[in-house]
Amino acid sequence: MTHPTRRALLAAALAAPAVSRAAFAQGTPAIDQLRLFVPSGAGGGWDGLARVIEKVLRETSAIGSAMVENVPGAGGSIGLPRFVAMRGRRNTLMVAGLSLVSSAIVNRSPVTASRDTIPLARLQGEAHVLVVPEASPIRTLADFVQAFRADPRGTSIAGGSAGGTDHMTLGFIAKALGIPTAQVSYVAFNSGGPAASAIIGNQVKAGIANYAEWAGHIESGRMRALGLTADARAPGVPVPTFREGGLDVVFYNWRGVFAPTGIPEAHVNELGAMIAAMAEGAPWKREAESRGWQLIYQPRREFAAFLEQEVREVEGVLKDLGLV
Repeated sequence: MTHPTRRALLAAALAAPAVSRAAFAQGTPAIDQLRLFVPSGAGGGWDGLARVIEKVLRETSAIGSAMVENVPGAGGSIGLPRFVAMRGRRNTLMVAGLSLVSSAIVNRSPVTASRDTIPLARLQGEAHVLVVPEASPIRTLADFVQAFRADPRGTSIAGGSAGGTDHMTLGFIAKALGIPTAQVSYVAFNSGGPAASAIIGNQVKAGIANYAEWAGHIESGRMRALGLTADARAPGVPVPTFREGGLDVVFYNWRGVFAPTGIPEAHVNELGAMIAAMAEGAPWKREAESRGWQLIYQPRREFAAFLEQEVREVEGVLKDLGLV
C-alpha cells in the first residue's frame, strides 16, 4: 500500500503506445466519448471521483465528452455484474473502490472486481484517523495501545456501520496487537456525525473515521488525533502515522478505475496511458489538493497485484470480525 515513485510513474507513461502519447501532446482527444460507470448513487465518493475524472480529462482535451451512469446498491454488488456484462465495450471505465471488494466478500458475489474486470489504476485514497475525546487521559498512540491491550472490552471505539472501513481499521489494529477481535468493543453508527457526537460527549473511549470527516473537530481541539493509517504523513496534516508510533497498520479507503474485459490489449494500454497522463498532470493534482485527497496512484500491473493482496487481507479481517 505504498506510494509509487515518480520514476515508476514516468516509466509507466513511457511504456504506453506512442500514438497515445502523441495524441496527448497535441491536445487531440484520445477518446471522443468516455463512459464512466459508477456502481453507487450520485453524490457519494465514487461518483465524486468520476465527476473529477470527467472534468480533468475534458479540461486537458484527453476526451471530447463523457457520460456518467450511476447504479447504486449493496456497496457496488448490484452494479458490478452489470459492468462485467459490458465485456468488450471500448471507452468504458468503472469508478469504484475498497467497498466494492468488501461488499463482494460479505454478499458472496459470484463476480468480483479482481477476477472479472481489468484493474486499470488506483488513483486516490483517504487515510483513517484514530481519535479520543479532548478530556481523555490518552495522549499518544502508545497510551492507546497500552489501554487497549489492558482492557480491550472496556475500550469502546466508535465508527461507521459494521463491516465498513472504520470497523475494518479496528480489526487491523487488533490483529497487529494480537488482540482477539471477539474482545473488541466496536460501537457502530450509521454515519460519522452521530459517532463524532459520541466521542465529543465522552460516551466512548475512542473513534475511527476518514481523516477528512473529522478534520474540523480535530482542528478545533474537540478531538485529539493519535495516528493515521497512511504509509507517510499527509501534506498539511499534523498527525503522525501509525507506523511512526510503532503500530504496523497501513490502510486506505482507496478508489480507482477499472476497464471491462474482452477489449484489445492495445486499447487497454491507451486507456492506461490516458489515466497515467491525467494522474501526473497539474489539473489533477490541483483538484486533489482542493478536496484533501491523498494521491496513491498505481498503474495497471501494480494495482492488480495490490488488489489481489487487498482481497486476501480484507477477507481475513472480515472473517476475524465475524462478518463472513
